[in-house]
Amino acid sequence: MATHIALLRGINVGGRNKVAMADLRAVVSGLGHTDVATYIQSGNVVFTSAGGDTEVLATALEQAIASSLSVKPAVIVLSHGELAQAVRDNPYPDEPNPKMVHAVFFRGPVPAGAAGAIEAGQRRAAERGSGRDSARIAGRALFVHTPDGFGRSELALFLLGRSASPVAAGTARNWSTVTKLLALCGA
Repeated sequence: MATHIALLRGINVGGRNKVAMADLRAVVSGLGHTDVATYIQSGNVVFTSAGGDTEVLATALEQAIASSLSVKPAVIVLSHGELAQAVRDNPYPDEPNPKMVHAVFFRGPVPAGAAGAIEAGQRRAAERGSGRDSARIAGRALFVHTPDGFGRSELALFLLGRSASPVAAGTARNWSTVTKLLALCGA
């Protein structure tokens, strides 16, 4: 049995797409997965499964959640190894505040055009007087460093808040959540 992490995109945000974590655990368990645990209310699930294909697991979870809970979040599934690699790949290891670094995960590799979007977003942020933020692609994740806060970041908004952005389909987790999820994989 392999450990996996499911990241749901866009649930329990701004009062929309409400999902109780107990209900989410029941759906994941109902698919035959074991050792199911959720972390905070934003749709982070750690589970073990006999299946190892993350795309197959993500599709099955999306369908089961839509059927059982009447919401349709995008689901990204990572293996324990993929999450551990993302932790090793963090290009901002010296940032003391884990809420100022976000990892953006995708279903598959970082989308084409991401590097160009980062450059354009950094230029735009600098023009608007918010030039301290930066973003880098490392491995299969995009890392966003926002020393003045994610919610105030022109770069984060440019990259993740526009449907036209090539990286908008990803789901972001702050570094505190990423490292907690990795710790839960070993629990």
